[in-house]
Amino acid sequence: MNIHQILKQYWGYDQFRPLQEDIVRSVLAGKDTLALLPTGGGKSVCFQVPGMALDGLCLVISPLIALMKDQVENLKKIGIPAAALVSGMSQHEIDLILNHAVFGQLKFLYVSPERLESRAFLDNLKQMKIGLLAIDEAHCISQWGYDFRPPYLNIANLRQYIPKVPVMALTATATPEVVEDIQEKLSFKEKNVFQKSFLRDNLTYYVIREEDKLNRMLRIIRTVKGAGVIYVRNRRKTREIAEFLVKNNIRATYYHAGLDQKERSSRQAAWISDQTPVIVATNAFGMGIDKPNCRFVIHLDLPDSLEAYFQEAGRGGRDGKSAQAILLYETIDKNNLEKNFNETYPELAFIKSVYHALGNYFQIPVGSGKHAVCDFDLKTFSDQYKMKPTEVYSALKFLEKEGLLLLSEEINLPSKLFISVDKETLYRFQVERADFDPFIKMLLRSYGGLFTDYIKISESEIASRLHTAEEKVKKTLEDLHKLSLIDYVPSPKKPQIIYTTERLDQKDIRISREYYDERKAAARKRLDAVLQYAESHTRCRSQLLLGYFGETESRRCGKCDVCLKCNRLELSQLEFDRMKDILKPALQMQNLSLEELLELLNEFPQERAIKFVQWLADEEVIVQDKNEKFRWHKS
Repeated sequence: MNIHQILKQYWGYDQFRPLQEDIVRSVLAGKDTLALLPTGGGKSVCFQVPGMALDGLCLVISPLIALMKDQVENLKKIGIPAAALVSGMSQHEIDLILNHAVFGQLKFLYVSPERLESRAFLDNLKQMKIGLLAIDEAHCISQWGYDFRPPYLNIANLRQYIPKVPVMALTATATPEVVEDIQEKLSFKEKNVFQKSFLRDNLTYYVIREEDKLNRMLRIIRTVKGAGVIYVRNRRKTREIAEFLVKNNIRATYYHAGLDQKERSSRQAAWISDQTPVIVATNAFGMGIDKPNCRFVIHLDLPDSLEAYFQEAGRGGRDGKSAQAILLYETIDKNNLEKNFNETYPELAFIKSVYHALGNYFQIPVGSGKHAVCDFDLKTFSDQYKMKPTEVYSALKFLEKEGLLLLSEEINLPSKLFISVDKETLYRFQVERADFDPFIKMLLRSYGGLFTDYIKISESEIASRLHTAEEKVKKTLEDLHKLSLIDYVPSPKKPQIIYTTERLDQKDIRISREYYDERKAAARKRLDAVLQYAESHTRCRSQLLLGYFGETESRRCGKCDVCLKCNRLELSQLEFDRMKDILKPALQMQNLSLEELLELLNEFPQERAIKFVQWLADEEVIVQDKNEKFRWHKS
């Protein structure tokens, strides 16, 4: 079957999007390939189609558990055998999936980068027939990237086990520095990048200075109309702002990682179907979601990086029609971003003390605890050890990126069930224990595949079918589990800490000061880029974003808030940029009078030069001192 037949049969598309086919053919030619496609560019098709075309298994490495699960479910729905190995699974469940992979019963296997450190996984890998190694969110391998994860550095070690297998790396956002770093860290045989322009000419970017953000947001929603996303930084605000919108007759809901899986899926579906066209969310919302007719994306808080902003804003206008990306900004936001930055990088001694306290909290001895799954309450832990919850959370995220543990916020994951005996043994049990027979028959009727895979179940649905209480269903499942007939994995009720290595002694935690400082400096650089974007008054928003991602030859969009103001000057882009290039360096060196500024601009008609200087003053790009001389104030 050729790639076009695969695309049509499984995904229903008659043709590839721009660049997709070139990327697929590069992989099929055996070349290491980096695909840089902005949000909505169809990255998953780029590795899933060649994964189907090549002989053997496609091994996919991804750091996002939720996205792995979504992709596995979507592949299964279209008839492609797939599975994911994620932390928190029982050893039996892991062994079952690895057996399926070794014996060719899977076409796609998703794993986290931490899994690559497991000797058991590597031993099984040697027996798998691998056709393609795909690395999603590949920017995580670069310490210059916005979401660097040290466990990603282990990926290159896989190549010794599968030397002839092509590597495909995919990311939606990467600066030129990160693009180079990805290829080097993955040991590409030769550089090979397919990059789609970051230009989204149907998406108009605005930054609006506003103190009364809620009412400004309301006016925008009523003016733009249609579906949209409103991004905020914390969970409490998602609920408060959604309630504010509902009170003002806007159909809205909210979304964050603290909601249970069923609730999140329900709210996501309601937004996609336009039942609740506006959704207020944290950055937990959006991965893998493709809603074509999203007309606006509003940020009420500053993002941590332009990479994150570009991805989130890029959820607007996927259908190619006009959409708006609006950042509502006030001075206090800068202070909040600085505060958040400082809390995100607590001192190394504090990070190590959190790790040590966790081990004591869970009573895990040094040298043991690998793969331990522990229910975790952030507030209780913080109160017990007299630490600030925000700083504890930042320390945990740092330890997670170091590969020492995982913080799972997937509250209320569905329960799972696997029948661990063969059909004959189960039948004999049903004959001997008639009291369990109706219950087991109902399970077999309701859920297929229980003898071969762990299947998601709902205790409430089972209770409804049996006309009994949910607690009684759980008790019966637990009894069958104790009898070793089934492996019942009940849904966790709290966030969980999962140890990916044995607990280390506090003195053995190795995080070098130089390494920590480098990462902090890289994060500071990203934060400064966000502030420059928010506070710029003279540079087209689209040009600023494109320039950040290495596209330096772009033209002004003509539609953003900066361009609209520039348009009123009736200056061409060339004239505007020329005037700015003349005045900015001069005013950064010394303060100048109006007459001196006009003299510098003497190559232009005086009326135009005066209008330009007046515009700079109105926008506070230049300000006057007590002697009425101008100085350059901000970009």
